[in-house]
Amino acid sequence: MTSSDPHAPHCHNVPGDKSAVQPDKKRLVSRLNRIEGQVRGIARMVDEDRYCVDILTQLGAIRAALDGVAMQLLENHANGCVAKAIGAGNGEDAIAELMDVVRKLKS
Repeated sequence: MTSSDPHAPHCHNVPGDKSAVQPDKKRLVSRLNRIEGQVRGIARMVDEDRYCVDILTQLGAIRAALDGVAMQLLENHANGCVAKAIGAGNGEDAIAELMDVVRKLKS
């Protein structure tokens, strides 16, 4: 299996595998729901012709909130999936996959 496989066997999020779930799932979903509300708020601001700087400020807040969710997921993946793969002798592929994801998030 290559590092580009989205369901690599070292990961706890393999479809159908109920033995392991996303750590802090409830908290992550709550944060994403809050971000969703912020996005709806920005849509209203645009519709109401609010001041551009206020809209841009809110967009910055959403970007920071999304970055926070991404970092939590990255940490969960590194501490769970990647660590498990290293322990099983499949660390090279898992680390390559992790670095691919980090590069995508960076750009």
